Amino acid sequence: MQPLNSSAVPSTFNPTSPKALGKRKSISAEQDSPGAGGEGHSSTFGQTAKFHSVQTVVADQPTSKRLKISHASENIMWAQGTMGISKGKGISRPITIDLTKGPSSFQPHIGPKRLVIKNLKDNSALKDNKKYYEDTWDQLNTALTCILHRKPLAIPNDTLSRGVEAICRYGRSAQLSAHVKTRSEEYLHSQLRPLIEREAGTTAVGILRCVHRNWVEWIDKLTFLRSIFVFLDRSYHLRTRDCLTLEDQGIAQFRHEILKKGRIGLDIHGRRGARSISEWAVAGVCELVQFDRLGEDSKFDAVLLRDSVSLLRISGIYWKGFHGADGTSYGAFQPEFLRFSDDYFEEFAKERSTSAIDIYIKACETLIEKESLRCDAFNFDSTTKRSLLDQAYYNLIEQCSSILLSLDGVSKLIDADARGSLKALYRLLSLSKIQQNLKGPWESYIKNRGSAIVSDKERIKEMVVRLLELKKKLDLIIRDSFKKDESFSFKLREAFSNFINDNANTNALGKDSGNSKVGEMIAKYLDELLRGGVKVVPRSLISDAQDRAEAEKLGQASTGDEDAELDRSLEQGLELFRFIEGKDVFEAFYKKDLAKRLLMGRSASQDAERNMLAKLKSECGYSFTHNLEQMFKDQELAREEMALYKDSTGKQSMELQVSVLSSAAWPTYPEVDVKLPDEVAMHIEKYDRYYKHKHSGRKLTWKHSLAHSIVRAHFNKGTKELLVSAFQAIVLVLFNDIDSTGNLSYIDIAAATGLVDAELIRTLQSLACAQFRVLTKHPKGRDIKPTDTFTVNLAFTNPKYRIKINQIQLKETKEEVEQTHERVYQDRQYETQAAIVRLMKTHKRLAHPNLVAMVIDQTKKRGMVEVAEIKKNIESKFRSLSLRLFVLIW
Repeated sequence: MQPLNSSAVPSTFNPTSPKALGKRKSISAEQDSPGAGGEGHSSTFGQTAKFHSVQTVVADQPTSKRLKISHASENIMWAQGTMGISKGKGISRPITIDLTKGPSSFQPHIGPKRLVIKNLKDNSALKDNKKYYEDTWDQLNTALTCILHRKPLAIPNDTLSRGVEAICRYGRSAQLSAHVKTRSEEYLHSQLRPLIEREAGTTAVGILRCVHRNWVEWIDKLTFLRSIFVFLDRSYHLRTRDCLTLEDQGIAQFRHEILKKGRIGLDIHGRRGARSISEWAVAGVCELVQFDRLGEDSKFDAVLLRDSVSLLRISGIYWKGFHGADGTSYGAFQPEFLRFSDDYFEEFAKERSTSAIDIYIKACETLIEKESLRCDAFNFDSTTKRSLLDQAYYNLIEQCSSILLSLDGVSKLIDADARGSLKALYRLLSLSKIQQNLKGPWESYIKNRGSAIVSDKERIKEMVVRLLELKKKLDLIIRDSFKKDESFSFKLREAFSNFINDNANTNALGKDSGNSKVGEMIAKYLDELLRGGVKVVPRSLISDAQDRAEAEKLGQASTGDEDAELDRSLEQGLELFRFIEGKDVFEAFYKKDLAKRLLMGRSASQDAERNMLAKLKSECGYSFTHNLEQMFKDQELAREEMALYKDSTGKQSMELQVSVLSSAAWPTYPEVDVKLPDEVAMHIEKYDRYYKHKHSGRKLTWKHSLAHSIVRAHFNKGTKELLVSAFQAIVLVLFNDIDSTGNLSYIDIAAATGLVDAELIRTLQSLACAQFRVLTKHPKGRDIKPTDTFTVNLAFTNPKYRIKINQIQLKETKEEVEQTHERVYQDRQYETQAAIVRLMKTHKRLAHPNLVAMVIDQTKKRGMVEVAEIKKNIESKFRSLSLRLFVLIW
């Protein structure tokens, strides 16, 4: 470091001038040396010292503060021995003295010392400082003018920034802040506001665009001002209470001078100033939103809308506006936007409510989705979005709930299987928390639709399939549209149970059917599935991919397993069975159908039969399936018995298969007299002797109506095996005794077989008028008459070698159905009477209404009995009891 000479510093040096800013004060110290001559300058501390050389001492304090130097001996260390004076030359080397260190080894007794502070201010420097600050002020004022009027600056930005710092350090921060604020207000009031009022135009969007353009320019100016007056912001604005930064101050001034005081338009007296600029800006934003809602893309400006929302948020009029002289509030965006949107939603609902419900739902869903996306895309506040959507929910959903929840509208959606619209409806109602109100029309639709299916006489054979299709459709709606809402599943089960057990529906099928017709049809549907397997399952009831995947996840079955599909179809039938309160009719018909399947070997799968039996057992208990299980055991015993018989007799000319059944477990069948062929009668008599010899005391009753045979027939196109019933086989064998071209009359066949007319007509129709016509009827026709004659159809052909013609055995006649219903009815009467006796024995004394109610409760699991029938049984039991007492007393 080089020593400083006092002559190097001019007397007019300004320590606070821009050139001196950043420089550090220099302190020079001299020490006397022998032969130096002359006295040094007097120090400010009143101590005199001789200086041999000048040494620079650097103090790291801000230039705005006065340098403090202590005269204490420990602050300055002098070491004479280390001064490094060269003898003979009188030249000493400069030594740096660090005044910032701690106590030194200064020895005051060595000699007199003197401190000299260089660069002291003199009176002439004060005049120069004043002029410097005046010039800097003028430069900053000129810069303000240039910035506000968007003119180039004549002075560099860094020079202006140092000038701001100098002014602030000079203690004029408050004056400079007030000056900037005043100049900004003057510019906004006298320049910008008249400009906007003059150039804005007359439309809300035009005014908004003009305000936005000037707002952007104003923000740019504030940014430029802040870059120059940043020292003022940091040193004064941020440290002064109730003082805004330049940016916040500029925004507040724009809000006050432009948005609040600015007026555009004419009032009712024709004077300018009807509405404030803030009101026009808010109206412009609302108008842009309206353009977007109406799809007027040519008028909509997305960039302007996004920037305008930002303007409203930054300027503070998004939530809070201004108060007029009369105390009213105006200029706030959110309240005005919500009022504007509320009117739009109300008008939208009024226009769309007259259209179809699916169109209205789609329109509402689309509108709500667009409103939500717009709020997100254009930076609307979250409170605005929530309030806006609440208004949409109220106007579009709650106010129009009578339309959305109308039974007619919901029924149309369900009939059309419009799961998308139903999903949208459920979602819309969920938004307003009223989705549970949909259960009313949902349940009403199920009851009406189900009642119509059950009471349809013309399509009674399709009843179960139609009910299952209805239930599957409703289940899919719950799964795909109602988010698997259990409350809707509960209503579905409740509605099905209601219409299935409603006597008003089942009575439409016949006055004696009661509530039993549905049980009969379910039993027949399950019989069809168990006979035909998965190939007879209606395509409309086959599980979809999602159901199969869920079943596989639960470990129920594989997605591609036919047995699993059959099991699912049986489970669907059981779901309807669970709705039936009286299960006795189902039991009777299922038992008859199971017997035919077992005896004729027509079950598609023994595993499916046993699985079905297990399902019924778990559903209804052991007592319900006891007889059914016994039927399977009888079949096993019959096979074992037949194997022993064949071992004992050896090979026979005709293969005979006999099933010995216990009469208690199997259904009862009517006796039908028939004349068997001699060979068949011989084999039957032989087995009868064998069985009676082995099981003494037992009696066999032969049921020829359940027998079936395989007959080998020779036609012109080849030999076929015909699987026929016993009656069909007896009729066909008669044609072996005549010529191939001969014929047999109806009377001849009746005399040879001994069949009653009803059975013979059914048998001949199945052979000559059905799908497989192995006999030819003369004359042709569907009806069998006593005058008809029959010949063998030698031209019969079929691609299959074995042909099943005994389908007639599996079909029940109308008389058989009526007999089954009659037996069920009689069984109900017996059960009712037994329940009356049990109750009276248990309680001894009961009021008549209580007795009726308790009888209903005990018998409803088997079958619902009419109250009139219960009263009749009570009356008959007490009459018979009174008669017995009378006889005993007499």
